Amino acid sequence: MFTDTHCHVFHPKIAEKALNQLEGHYGLRPEGSGILEDLLSRADRAGVDRVVVHTAATDPAQVIPANNWALDLMRQSPRVTAFGTLHPDYADVDKELDRLERAGVVGLKFHPDFQGFFLDDPKFYALLEKVGSRFMLMFHVGDRLPPEQNPSCPIKLARLRREFPGPVMIAAHLGGYLHWDFAVEHLAGLDVYMDTSSSLRFVPDDTLRALLKAHPSDRLLFGSDYPLFDPGDEIRLIERRLVPLGVRLDDLLAAGTALFPEHASA
Repeated sequence: MFTDTHCHVFHPKIAEKALNQLEGHYGLRPEGSGILEDLLSRADRAGVDRVVVHTAATDPAQVIPANNWALDLMRQSPRVTAFGTLHPDYADVDKELDRLERAGVVGLKFHPDFQGFFLDDPKFYALLEKVGSRFMLMFHVGDRLPPEQNPSCPIKLARLRREFPGPVMIAAHLGGYLHWDFAVEHLAGLDVYMDTSSSLRFVPDDTLRALLKAHPSDRLLFGSDYPLFDPGDEIRLIERRLVPLGVRLDDLLAAGTALFPEHASA
């Protein structure tokens, strides 16, 4: 069972707008259309069985619509595992957590840079107190600003891990997009999963070697960051960059299956 643990899919009515926003922020034209059918078609060609799709509410008013979209995606295809989302300023957290849990949602995605809060914001800590260990937590980590100015960074996530030892935590982008040196220093070796999304094209060789030396391979997950990149191309990048450094593709498969055991026989 091959799971792509980091994908994004948009409603057809807003897909083009979302792609333009991604291009504006990252300076990269997405390779996919951002539509579920395109993702599943590319997953088929890459030999990917399941896709984990993430969304993030950019403000409190978007929490319900974003989570409704996540639930709809799981209804559209049994191959989709969709994470829900919350916002530190959302008022009725407990009610929404209960709704997501009843619907079979297993995780929550947070993107502080897009959602407008810092990972060390006391309001976010209060939110995670309510979440507890009921859900896996996927975090976007890193960006162009230095750690002290960036809403998300490996240093902040390492503190979060120490403060909240219970839930499964996944640090996207090998622990921090453009923050890989800080990921090596502060995050590697902790009880945190790291996914490969939007990283292998950019991380320097020396930093990649240091990161893999410090972080256990059974805490690495395959993620394509579709629609930015194609799952098949990202698998080939793993074979080119990670396998020569001792990371087995089978280990990435096993780690993804271990996180989503209920889907292993799907």
